[in-house]
Amino acid sequence: MKEIENVDLTFLNLDDYQELKKAMIESYTSMPENFWEELQIRKLISCFPEGQVVIKVNNQIAGCALSLIVDYHKFGDNHTYNEITGDNTFSTHTPDGDILYGIDIFIKPEFRGLRLGRRLYDYRKELCEHLNLKGIACGGRIPNYHKYADKL
Repeated sequence: MKEIENVDLTFLNLDDYQELKKAMIESYTSMPENFWEELQIRKLISCFPEGQVVIKVNNQIAGCALSLIVDYHKFGDNHTYNEITGDNTFSTHTPDGDILYGIDIFIKPEFRGLRLGRRLYDYRKELCEHLNLKGIACGGRIPNYHKYADKL
């Protein structure tokens, strides 16, 4: 990696989609469904723009954090990822909900170890405080889980 000149945390823009898709594919090499479709990203940006952020190093996407706000009591602690995301339609996003739900976060392999993920998590904490939410919950796609899902 060349020298780092700048690091910016910014809202995800639909114009970033092709670069975002490439970054997801590079980050989730062992997963069969390793990127969000453009329609899904469009929906997330439309329903909750401040919950979708990217971190850029030298103007290149190095990582991303995607989030929803949910009414947690509708799901409880025993929910599935598909339930909390409305089968990846994000119909579960509720602007007046009580929990910021992190649905994805990643750092591209070449940028790992630079504490960029911490910046994404810190942003989520600040957003949670700003929106006066009760807390943050996270779910995610676990690389290689599909190989063991029937055993776990």
